[in-house]
Amino acid sequence: MNSISRIISLALEEDIGIGDITTDLIIDEGLKGKAYIKCKERGILCGCEVVKEVFRTIDESLILEFLKSDGEEIYPGEKVMFIKGKVKSILKGERVSLNFLSHLSGIATATNKFVKLLPPSVKILDTRKTLPGLRFLEKYAVRVGGGKNHRFGLYDGILIKDNHIIAAGGVKKALEIAKRNAPHYMKIEIEAASLEDVKEALEGGADIILLDNMSIDQIKEAIKIISGRAQVEVSGGINSDNIEQLVGLPIDFISIGAITHSAKAIDFSLTLEDSIE
Repeated sequence: MNSISRIISLALEEDIGIGDITTDLIIDEGLKGKAYIKCKERGILCGCEVVKEVFRTIDESLILEFLKSDGEEIYPGEKVMFIKGKVKSILKGERVSLNFLSHLSGIATATNKFVKLLPPSVKILDTRKTLPGLRFLEKYAVRVGGGKNHRFGLYDGILIKDNHIIAAGGVKKALEIAKRNAPHYMKIEIEAASLEDVKEALEGGADIILLDNMSIDQIKEAIKIISGRAQVEVSGGINSDNIEQLVGLPIDFISIGAITHSAKAIDFSLTLEDSIE
């Protein structure tokens, strides 16, 4: 079972449990119908395949048709999907499918808003600030919104953070140890919380310097110090109100935790059509 299937199975088990009491009491087993999922606000659609998998897990006989694709802009009142088949099956998958669609579309939409504010040369990155168990899907939503993925976990990238620096005895010492032991093909990134950290990171041979929670003036000064000798990532406190102050600066990456941990869900609804077979 792949990771998406595991997530969906857990979500359905959580919602349906031993059965949908209300639907099983009221709806006849053989009743068939057609329903549509409608968007209730503007955004970037994300989660089509996940929604399909939710309904297929419940009932493989359901006929599913998406009218829009992941990454497309959607508008209030727009229908994005039709589902045809047993009404019981449709209703049992309603909430889980809408939850996934709302959450992932919210992340894609939040990411896209930042992407549109910056030139293509500056990449919007996500972080590891994701909901437990949903990182794979949330990072997919970031890509759908036009962003790029930072490392997926602790296993696929070297990022020396503040506590590593404390434990190692300083910026230069941490870099020295990392460069001595790291695989030759991996870039080494390190956090810098001050201009002195930036200087030490350069002296230690960092490939990427992450300017963490610096003011705009500090960022500008740090960039002058770096002067193209390492790639520059900016992180901490970046939002839609201040990100435009970074436009025009020679920055390679901006990482924003809020695009996953604080993205507003996009509202969707599922409605049965009047005509029931």
